Parts: sequence; C-alpha cells; structure tokens
Amino acid sequence: MRAVVVEASREVAVTEVPEPVPGPGQALVDIEAIGVGYVDVMSRRGDDPHFPGVGSVLGLEVVGRVRAGSGVPEELAGKRVLAQPCSGGYAERVAVDVDRLLPVPDGADPVEVVGLGLNALVAEGALHRARVAPGDRVLVRGASGGIGVLATQIAHARGAEVTAVTSSPEKAERLRTLGAAEVVDRTRSGRPGGTYDVVVDTVAGPRVREHLELLRPNGRYVLCGGVGGVPGPDAFEPLLRDFHKSTALLTFSLNSVMPEERRRSWERVVALFADGGLSAVLDRSFPLADAAVALQRVESGQSFGKVVLLQG
Repeated sequence: MRAVVVEASREVAVTEVPEPVPGPGQALVDIEAIGVGYVDVMSRRGDDPHFPGVGSVLGLEVVGRVRAGSGVPEELAGKRVLAQPCSGGYAERVAVDVDRLLPVPDGADPVEVVGLGLNALVAEGALHRARVAPGDRVLVRGASGGIGVLATQIAHARGAEVTAVTSSPEKAERLRTLGAAEVVDRTRSGRPGGTYDVVVDTVAGPRVREHLELLRPNGRYVLCGGVGGVPGPDAFEPLLRDFHKSTALLTFSLNSVMPEERRRSWERVVALFADGGLSAVLDRSFPLADAAVALQRVESGQSFGKVVLLQG
C-alpha cells in the first residue's frame, strides 16, 4: 500500500510499504481523510520524541472505516471512526489500538470530522481543565492555528469573552466570525490589553513570560503547544514573583489523557458540533501524494485552521 515515509534526509516520500497487520486489541482502518498538524512537522524534522524516526510513516489522526481486528466493539465494526494511531496515519490503511477509536456521528463528513479531530480534543481538554466559565476573559495565543481556532469557538460557546492573538488582518476578521470579541495582531507589535482569567497558549517560545504577567489573581495558564519552541529559563519567574496572586500553570497533552477521558471529551465536542456551537475550520485539502506540500503549508504558518490529506 502507499504511505508517506520520513527519509534519512528528513524529507518525505510516498512509497510502497507492507500492509499493516492488526495485533491483539487492534483494528484495521481504511483511511478516508488524514489530519496534518504541526506535530507532523516536528516528527519530520526529528523534534518529536514520540515519533519512531527515519523510515517510519507520519500521521496521528485519521478518519476511516473499521475493516477488521480482534476485540473491536460491535458498535464500531464496519463503522466510520476517528482513529488516533501513534504513527502511520499518512497511508491507505493503519492498525490502531481499539481504545484509540472514537465514533463518528452518522452522516458526518470525514473531512469535517478530521478538521475537528485531535485539535478539538486538545482545545476542549485544555479549556475543561482550566475550568473556563461564563464571563471569564480568555486569551488564545496562536488563535489561527488548528488548535487555536477551535479553542476560540469552544471558549466562546462556554460564555467566555475571547481575545485572539493572530498574524494578519484577514485572519483577525475570520476569528471575529468564530466568536472572538477582540483580536490582537502580533505582527504589528500588538500586545493584549487588560488582564485575563485564562490564557490558552499553543505557541510557547520566548514570549511566555509576558503572557503570564497578564493573568488575574487566581488565573490559569494552559500550555498546550510548542510551535514557538521551549521557553527561556526566566519564562516562569512571574509565577514566583507574584505568588500572592495564586495563579496556576497547567500543561496539557493528549499523550497523558486516558481513553475514558478522551471519550468524554469527544462526546462534549460532538455535542457542541451537533448544536452548531462548533464548526470545523478547514484550510486546504491535498492528495496523499502532495504530503510534502501540505507539511510545508503548516510549517510556514500560512494556514488558517486544518490542513487535510485525502486518498487519491
């Protein structure tokens, strides 16, 4: 079957690989749509410690149909699922642990579902842990990325007042339509005004410190991404200097989330999607053969929302 493999040069190539064989407790999934995320860029570059490395197939999220496998729940057999392989999703088929399959609503578009996918689970999980409540002021860093556009919508649906940080007037206007009450253009030396109950940070990097300083007393800072790199050694000094404010730093990764918690989070995402409070924000779709182009688009920061790979 065809799959996208990371070569020794750290470039990617579509090549023929052996068919996956599901082991005990796994299902074979025929893939229809594949989510492209910044973590895939990191895997290609060698910056993701969880990726198996050169010669391996990229891809952590797909939508497809369950074909076969041992221990597949009856309600998922032959059904469309959101599957979360540890790698191997940039392919025609993948073997996935059964407890990493989530049901897709009947009639849902596979592209829209993968447009929610892991990004929606990260956004919802981060906001859930931060206890976002009606009336909270929430700041979203990296708001035009895959996680950010969903965090903006979910926080708005929870009744929060959202300030979104982005990189262009065009992206700012789109974020307003998704529920942002205020938008800050970081490319124009913009700095968010006021203070916030919650900061959702998908960026990290050297500007963590200045955003920590925007927290109100009892505020919560949720670090759930790292496209800007590791913060410097003094980034978290405000937590100690201003300890009397009782602010909290939370880190959030799906790698730490147990299957049952993922299922509950997905149920909340699907319910919000069904009610119209959440929509999949899609950037562009590419055929599997153009995986390198799709990865470059994500890495460049040009995308707004989700980049998707399709079979064909």
